[in-house]
Amino acid sequence: MAVPKQRQSHSRTHKRRSQHRITPPNLGACPRCGTSKRPHRVCPTCGTYGGRVVVVPSDEASDA
Repeated sequence: MAVPKQRQSHSRTHKRRSQHRITPPNLGACPRCGTSKRPHRVCPTCGTYGGRVVVVPSDEASDA
């Protein structure tokens, strides 16, 4: 069985764990309304995806 011969130092452990960070999600601008949205998802503000209205936003649905 593989067993470490010596204990790893704190600096080596921290160097390895320095890559384990949370990155913020990538955001792009919606081509219709200009608000920021995540890629490959329906815009939460105007409800469009790929140039088409896919979902009626909740603001417009309550007005109708």
